[in-house]
Amino acid sequence: MPYDLKELAAISGQPGLFRLVRPARHGVLVESLDAKATRSLAPASNKVSLLSEIGIYAQDSDDTLALTDVFERIHQKYGASLPVTNKSGEGELKDFLADVMPEYDRDRVYLSDIKKLATWYGIVSQHVPYSEASAEEPAAGEPLSTGGVIGEGDAEPSAAGNPEATK
Repeated sequence: MPYDLKELAAISGQPGLFRLVRPARHGVLVESLDAKATRSLAPASNKVSLLSEIGIYAQDSDDTLALTDVFERIHQKYGASLPVTNKSGEGELKDFLADVMPEYDRDRVYLSDIKKLATWYGIVSQHVPYSEASAEEPAAGEPLSTGGVIGEGDAEPSAAGNPEATK
């Protein structure tokens, strides 16, 4: 996942995007993704939508493409700067999305959704670091990584400190 969207959210009634800091008694403490990075409380009455759970409708009636995948396609095609903004014309915005995601459902994806996509991508590309997707398959003959849990000296099980070792 190139852009980590797990902690980013859009909040109804508030412009921009927010990073979730921690839950609070009456809502969620959030930090705005802008130059000020102000912290505020998003009340429980507002709808908080995590970007990692948002998708864009595809032509197949049951299929959606995750926002992270759409952002990856945009980054591959345009980098951090978009040719459109939320102020661009209707034709430009629809052509932009069709260029990035040709399989999007033109009946269920509205112009307001494309404007949000352009705005959100602009914010995310400025404030969230992009990390290249890496091939995570080990080379032939290379052992699987244990994340440092099992070291070279741990190959032989011993009864001391190991409840699963046979005596």
